[in-house]
Amino acid sequence: MKVKFEHIERCITIEREAESTWDNISQIGLGQSVMERFAHFATDALHVGQEPDQWAHHEIVPPICLATTFKQPAPAQPKTFDYARAGNATRFCLEQCIASLEAAKYCKTFASGLAAISAITAILRPGEAILALTDMYGGTMRFFNQVLGKVGIKCIMVDLIGKNIEEYLTPDVKMIWIESPTNPLLRIVDIEEVCTTARKTEGLLTVVDNTFMSPYFQRPLALGATMTVHSVTKYINGHSDVIMGCVCTNSKEIFDHLNFQQLAVGAVPSPFDCYLVNRGIKTLHLRMRAHEENGFEVARFLEKHPLVESVIFPGLPSHPQHELHVKQTTGTSGMVSFYIRGGQTEAVTFLKSLKIFALAESLGGYESLAEHPALMTHASVPEKIRKQLGITDNLIRLSVGLEDPEDLKADLDNALKATQRFPNGI
Repeated sequence: MKVKFEHIERCITIEREAESTWDNISQIGLGQSVMERFAHFATDALHVGQEPDQWAHHEIVPPICLATTFKQPAPAQPKTFDYARAGNATRFCLEQCIASLEAAKYCKTFASGLAAISAITAILRPGEAILALTDMYGGTMRFFNQVLGKVGIKCIMVDLIGKNIEEYLTPDVKMIWIESPTNPLLRIVDIEEVCTTARKTEGLLTVVDNTFMSPYFQRPLALGATMTVHSVTKYINGHSDVIMGCVCTNSKEIFDHLNFQQLAVGAVPSPFDCYLVNRGIKTLHLRMRAHEENGFEVARFLEKHPLVESVIFPGLPSHPQHELHVKQTTGTSGMVSFYIRGGQTEAVTFLKSLKIFALAESLGGYESLAEHPALMTHASVPEKIRKQLGITDNLIRLSVGLEDPEDLKADLDNALKATQRFPNGI
């Protein structure tokens, strides 16, 4: 598939950086085995990009490179890196590791998930369009409509669930944007089917936001996606102490575009944040298993609770797309959504009564969080659209953490019962 980027002014520095740090690693002194990959996810997470022999003092833990610039032996002849905005060793080893976990050739990290989304959509030109789900993260929706819309890039929002998307593929559609599971309703998109359809149109890109699943449970590139994007802030880092995003791809041309955006716009993560994510990613496989186990415990508990209308959890057979979810993933994360009996008063009382679950936006950390999508993460979505989607005043979204599941269930039970003790709210 050929993608045109005539509007990107390439420069020698970017081309050199892309080639030297990824395609010709053996020539730049970072170690012959940096890109070696292993048979299992956990080993990749611990070792890809981390080879001690690449460092001057053979550190087992990759060092934090705080330098903003690098000495060159001759003009325009850097040994490895020339300026930290373009790259440094700490960021590079993290990008190597994430690429391996997504089974990708390339990865670029950015200062936030939305910065990563911005870099991706910079491929598009005025008059072109993105085909996106009606049900997606409110921040992404806001960016598409209120930022891209101002520069002439349209966002066509449709329900891609179980639909033939070909009827929506007008000539101006150059990118399909997928979340699966969606946020916050945890609906499942048939990624492989959408990507297969997209490949029939030359130059049509497919992007999958894989934040809710992490590479441990889902690899969209293997299902045919052009790019996968993450809010690294969430499961990949897993400790609620870093804001970061990343994009993975197998396309050298798209990688060059991302490289250019990273340098030209400057939305780069700090070396210390890269160090923290590199550390957090070492336990990703262990954390995701625990999130899944606790997610099942909580979902089954809520499904039987008399003060809960319904539960949305793709791992449960009751989920309408459970079979598709099982087909394209290897597990389920700790994201659980449910409708509490009542309305906004009951929902707010429930949230204010929680003791272990923190009332906070975000997800994917070791701690359990609860939030009210209509008032919080999706407040920027017009009320009429929210209600059409099912993001009603009694919808609660949980990010189930790593606490003991019995304590979590007791906390939820107490908060649900509080809605009966305080019918007028607290």
